[in-house]
Amino acid sequence: MSRTIDQRQSLYAEVTARVIAELEEGRLPWVQPWDSASCACTMPANGVTGRRYSGINVLILWARVIEGGYSSQRWLTYAQAQAAGGNVRKGERGTTVCYADRFTPKAKDDSARDDGQEARTVAFLKRFTVFNIDQCEGLPEALTQAPEVRPEIEILPEVAALIEASGADVRIGGDRAHYHPAHDYVAVPPVAAFREPINWYRTALHELGHWTGHPTRRDRDQSGAFGSASYAREELVAEMASAFACASLSIRPTVRHADYVGSWLQVLRHDDKAIFRAASAASKAADYLLGFAGHDGQSS
Repeated sequence: MSRTIDQRQSLYAEVTARVIAELEEGRLPWVQPWDSASCACTMPANGVTGRRYSGINVLILWARVIEGGYSSQRWLTYAQAQAAGGNVRKGERGTTVCYADRFTPKAKDDSARDDGQEARTVAFLKRFTVFNIDQCEGLPEALTQAPEVRPEIEILPEVAALIEASGADVRIGGDRAHYHPAHDYVAVPPVAAFREPINWYRTALHELGHWTGHPTRRDRDQSGAFGSASYAREELVAEMASAFACASLSIRPTVRHADYVGSWLQVLRHDDKAIFRAASAASKAADYLLGFAGHDGQSS
C-alpha cells in the first residue's frame, strides 16, 4: 500500500513541477502555440475508442504534441497499436498519463453493510503509457487519416447555438466581461468591442466556464474574494474549462487572465494536487457546456 501511495505522490509532484516550470517561463499549459505546430487544435483522444482524454491528461498530451511536433492528437497504448495491425517504432518514448477514480474495498463494503453504514471509498491513481500515432507504423488508414479542419464560418454558429441552448442569462454591454455569482448572470461587451468576432466567443465561453460553477450546476466554491487562493483556483478552472471547450469546438484557446499567473503559482506550490483538481473540474465544466452543443462529453 505504501508503494502505491508513494507512486501517486510522485506523479502529483512530477506533473505539478512541470506545470510550475511552464508558468514560470510565461507559458500556460492549456494554451499551446498551435500555429507553430503541424497539428490542428483539438482535444486529445484515444485513436481506437475515440474517447477524449480529460483533466490533467489534456495538459500532459497537449504539451507532448508540441514537444514532439506531432501531426495528430490521437493516442494508443502499445497493445492497441499491435491489435490494430501496427506497432510502435523502435526507440520511441511513450507518454505517461493517469486515471484517477475511487473504489470501495470489498472487506470495508461487507463490514459497512453488516453495520448498516455506507462504506468509505479509497482514491487511486493509475499510470499508463500511450504513444502518438505518429510514433507508430503499419496502422490502418482509418487511424492515421488527418481530421478535417472546419472553417471559422462553420464554427461560430455552433458556439452561438450552444450559448442560446444553455439558457444562461448573458447580458451584452459595458466594457468588462464577468460572471456575477450572486445574481447568476454573465456580462460580455458587444461584439464590436473585440478585434475579431471569434474573440467574443472565446470570452463568452470563459465566463460561461464560471457560470457552470453555480450551486445548481457544477457547484464549485465561488465565494473567494479577489486575490484569495480560492479566487485563483476558480479562475484557473474557468481558464482551462474555456480552453477545453474551445478546443472541442475547433477554436484555438487564448489567454484571458495571464495577470493571475503569480496567484496560480502560489496555489500550485502550496498543493501538488491543486492542478489535478482544477483540471478535473475544468473538464466537467467544459463537458457541461458542450452538452448544449450536442457533444456527448465522453472522456477518460
